[in-house]
Amino acid sequence: MASLTWQDISTKRDFVIDVLQPSRVITAVRRQQNMPLHDRIIPYLETAGLYHLARLNSQCFWVDESLLSAFIERWRPETHTFHMPFGECTITLQDVAYQLGLPIDGAPVSGCLTEFENLMEHSRPAWVWFRELFGELPPQSKVKQMTVCYTWFHERFRVLPADATDETVRVYARAYILMLLSSQLFADKNANRVHLRWLPYLASLDDLGRYSWGSAALAWLYRCLCRGTNRNVLQTIPTSKDFTENFSSSKNTSKPLHP
Repeated sequence: MASLTWQDISTKRDFVIDVLQPSRVITAVRRQQNMPLHDRIIPYLETAGLYHLARLNSQCFWVDESLLSAFIERWRPETHTFHMPFGECTITLQDVAYQLGLPIDGAPVSGCLTEFENLMEHSRPAWVWFRELFGELPPQSKVKQMTVCYTWFHERFRVLPADATDETVRVYARAYILMLLSSQLFADKNANRVHLRWLPYLASLDDLGRYSWGSAALAWLYRCLCRGTNRNVLQTIPTSKDFTENFSSSKNTSKPLHP
């Protein structure tokens, strides 16, 4: 009867359709960043508290989609917990800190998902700020609203010149961090576009370390899991699938919250 834990399954007809037809397995979508971790940008990643995540990003992980789907099937949006036969359990900030190495103390990561230009310093247009931070603008064919095609970032900033100046290194560090945030922690389910909502944070690389990236990642993960419980959703995004699978294999995090 585990299939009854999916959201919106409230009638016998829904149950018959979901149970008697082939099991619903969510397709895991993950884009490997595939950008070299240059020695000269590592200090910026360490300052931001994202170095461990960058090291994880350089590894290739095999995803057990059936295991991921089984966990999402047990997720309850009302309590943000997995309802298991032995009780409830969930993913905590401690799990985020231990497994992803992200800071869980500091200022909140906040902002609008849309119309975020209103939050920018002096209300500067996003693309003006983009040019200031990266030294150029992407071709119009690579732009869609407030996003830039992943492939353009990958091709443009993948290889750091051997004779790069300190300012050029900072530009490449911004590009790496922007890709890391957009493709690993806060990606959409397509995982093929880089969003400009992170520009206000990238403007000052030295201040990145004062934010609680772990808290933001956990909130985003909860959002992904809640959306994944919709039986019409067939894909989930990178954060939820990688971290949920790691969580499922951790014996210390499987203790029930409620017996």
